[in-house]
Amino acid sequence: MNIFERFLTIWVALCIVAGIALGHFFPALFQSIGNMEVASVNLPVAVLIWLMIIPMLVKIDFTALAQVMEHWRGIGVTLLINWGIKPFSMALLGLVFIGYVFESYLPADQHESYIAGLILLAAAPCTAMVFVWSNLTNGEPHFTLSQVALNDVIMIVAFAPIVGLLLGISAITIPWDTLMLSVGLYIVIPVIISQIIRRMAMASGGQASLDRLLGVFGPISMAALLATLVLLFAFQGDQILNQPMIIVMLAIPILIQVYFNFGVAYFLNRWSGEAHCIAAPSSLIGVSNFFELAVAAAISIFGFDSGAALATVVGVLVEVPVMLTLVKIVNRSKGWYERGSAVKARMERKSVD
Repeated sequence: MNIFERFLTIWVALCIVAGIALGHFFPALFQSIGNMEVASVNLPVAVLIWLMIIPMLVKIDFTALAQVMEHWRGIGVTLLINWGIKPFSMALLGLVFIGYVFESYLPADQHESYIAGLILLAAAPCTAMVFVWSNLTNGEPHFTLSQVALNDVIMIVAFAPIVGLLLGISAITIPWDTLMLSVGLYIVIPVIISQIIRRMAMASGGQASLDRLLGVFGPISMAALLATLVLLFAFQGDQILNQPMIIVMLAIPILIQVYFNFGVAYFLNRWSGEAHCIAAPSSLIGVSNFFELAVAAAISIFGFDSGAALATVVGVLVEVPVMLTLVKIVNRSKGWYERGSAVKARMERKSVD
């Protein structure tokens, strides 16, 4: 992990402080930035989001989809968690904690918006950081690449319907035109642009040329993320200063769903007899988030100063420390895991014989 990735939580915390301070001392400037919109899309933020997302998508080689069936059990577990369990469990936890447990402690006019932000966060599976988590657990790199490529393809068609369904269940008015615009702007177009850039880099100098390009893109992507967070907190500052515990209350359902879904994915991989080097990235992909997309969609649909935008940013805040605890769990439990998966594999071989 580079220094930005390793200390992402610290950078986010600093962005909170900087954003709140700038928003307090220069409110007119940030209101002007917030008003720079075309068709409900804030232009400065759209540029920053593209600078965040496109470099990450350049890493993805969609030809890896040909390898998907080599590890079908691990793939199946991840898809089940990403698209069949995680968004729905997050919606349920959002309703329980925001709608009941913390109801009296949160601004009444933002309850639905907070839940919507949590749903957007859970409905966007990780694209970039998962390569870091896979590497830290000695995960099978080809599996990780093929799984991420498959998730990105599914996200193009599944993100909007799942978000729309869950927002509808949560009784939140669904701005379908803005939601579809977000999918086009922040998934479809970046995927196309990133693959064009990738092919041009590979054609000009092969993998070495691509690696050099990614080395340049990495800091740009992180700087764009941090700049976006400063803007968000400049708009959210008053709300946070009035109720600083908002961040903690939003983090609790996020943490519960991460550990719950990781446990389900890890045990399912072990039960199915999948190898540990597959189970590790499979389980971690299943719970990490494409928070850049979630932040972009929340801003587009609900606005800078919405509870939805704040909820997605809390996801960024807890991402690295939470995922590192899961990496530690995966590494320390390898012996226990392999004893169970080995028994399963022997039973399958005996049944075949």
